[in-house]
Amino acid sequence: MSATITPAPGAPPPDTPPSEAGRRQRLFAMLVWAFAFTAGWLLIGLPTDPLYAFGWLWTATIAWRIGQPWRSHLSFARDWLPIVLLLVLYNLSRGFADNGATPHVLELIAFDRWMFGWATAGEVPTVWLQQHLYDPDKVHWWDVLVSWVYFSHFVTALAVAVVLWLTSRPRWAAFMRRWVFLSVTGLITYFLYPAAPPWWAAQYGLLPDVVRISTRGWRAMGMHGAGNLLNVGQVAANPVAAMPSLHTAFALFVVAFFLNRVRKRWWPLLLAYPLAMTFTLVYAGEHYVLDVLVGWAYVGLTFLMVGLGERWWAARRARLAAESAGAEPAAEAEPAGAAAPAPHGSAEPAQPPATTPR
Repeated sequence: MSATITPAPGAPPPDTPPSEAGRRQRLFAMLVWAFAFTAGWLLIGLPTDPLYAFGWLWTATIAWRIGQPWRSHLSFARDWLPIVLLLVLYNLSRGFADNGATPHVLELIAFDRWMFGWATAGEVPTVWLQQHLYDPDKVHWWDVLVSWVYFSHFVTALAVAVVLWLTSRPRWAAFMRRWVFLSVTGLITYFLYPAAPPWWAAQYGLLPDVVRISTRGWRAMGMHGAGNLLNVGQVAANPVAAMPSLHTAFALFVVAFFLNRVRKRWWPLLLAYPLAMTFTLVYAGEHYVLDVLVGWAYVGLTFLMVGLGERWWAARRARLAAESAGAEPAAEAEPAGAAAPAPHGSAEPAQPPATTPR
């Protein structure tokens, strides 16, 4: 997936710091992009669709590298188009996971009640949280925070990947290998184990009243159009793709990818993000706690399996390189005791090597 950009002749390399004029040009371009993004956000909706998000991310890289030749900007489309197509295919195929079979619900409810019923009067955490925090007549500050945290799922991993693409292609490739593995394993699970979320269970009388409230916080800020695309996506999405929770899985994945590169004193701040996503999904009726725990387990599996694959590939390349380096000197060496060829045009044949008389 990684790619190397070769600068055009006479153009500065992509990682060259811009001059003072270049910085002003970058600032102006980024301000224009931010204005256009805000307008699109308020009029069309937040970029939760993969193609729509891809367009905004691409134009952001163009604005950030405004002084680079167009060939370097086209390299973004070359590297990212397969990923975007995979995202589109993922969204479409996830909808087919609902193949008419009865989704798994009762065991999920039973687990959440078993694990938390002692603290929630026998209710699942979603029901208990909405009974204590949800007010249908008023949008609280935590409802606004929930909407923002929920939306962040659709842009955080992609935004981090774009920054890595701009700064370090090897790390970008490592990030995307794990991203693809996590997405594919989650999608396979949706087909093998279709599971319904709490709001779906409440519609069929399996739980007390649960309201899907993940986007209601934007109304309190007057951003009525912000969730348009997300609301459409929720209607069209597969309602039984709850196990595992890839929302919390990707939140933890993004944080875990950088944990070994930051000081431990910052870990609590970073880990607050997947915890906030967990609260958001459980409170908003999108997932059970069990979905979250399985999603976290998938993150551990992803780092384990992809890490093993990377080490195997690196060892294989090193072995092949060593074998190739050892074969070249042997091929160039002359056989021991070989006679020198006769000079060109010589009438006398080459003499055999002399032998020592016994």
